[in-house]
Amino acid sequence: MKNKIWVCPLIVMGLVIILTNSCNKDDNNPVSITDKDGNVYTSVTIGTQVWLVENLKTTKYRNGDLIGTTTPSTLDITAETTPKYQWAYDGNESNAATYGRLYTWYAVTDIRNLCPTGWHVPSDVEWTTLENYLIANGYNYDGTTTENKIAKSLATATNWTSSSNTGVVGNTDFPGKRNATGFSALPGGSRDGNGTFNGFLSFYGIWWSSTESDYDQYMALLRYIHADNSYLDAGGYLKVSGASVRCVMD
Repeated sequence: MKNKIWVCPLIVMGLVIILTNSCNKDDNNPVSITDKDGNVYTSVTIGTQVWLVENLKTTKYRNGDLIGTTTPSTLDITAETTPKYQWAYDGNESNAATYGRLYTWYAVTDIRNLCPTGWHVPSDVEWTTLENYLIANGYNYDGTTTENKIAKSLATATNWTSSSNTGVVGNTDFPGKRNATGFSALPGGSRDGNGTFNGFLSFYGIWWSSTESDYDQYMALLRYIHADNSYLDAGGYLKVSGASVRCVMD
């Protein structure tokens, strides 16, 4: 006579719940990412891309080498040919915890790599992929799928200069679109090669791409968000300048 095996229904239910939760794990934050300074980042999936949620904060390349800075933080470096530096905004280290650091393009594209292993600085094409996906999928503040009105969906709901203009980052209108992507863009400002820090840590954020300008050898391409605008804009910036970095997964 064969023995019958009895399994407690509560045990079966528990296993089902565990397996279900495992399969439904939030893909937007699959793991914590750590740089060489020990700073920990989270990630967000947007379309086919995975982005770091925070601006990069590291003072070291992936191999552990230090990324230099200047003394004072306002030192003019315009006479240097390929300066590789990083700064906390205004030379105040407490700003780096929230807003990350500003890097020259030469540091950004150094072969030792700024981003943690498995991540890289996005190219201009990769920024365009993000932009096109958001427009096509209704992330414009007004829900349309033409033109570029996606800044509100990329920016944090706080820390930006206020504005009364419709649909812009600094306005609290269209609350359902505010940081709808989870990208959490912050206004980290910038640094000119002559040592001037700009943006007041509330007015705009700019992020390097790894792509050089095709019309000026001294410039590289970037993206920026302005508190008083509704779009993610593209432009060029002198390579000796300091801008924020967002890494994208390889």
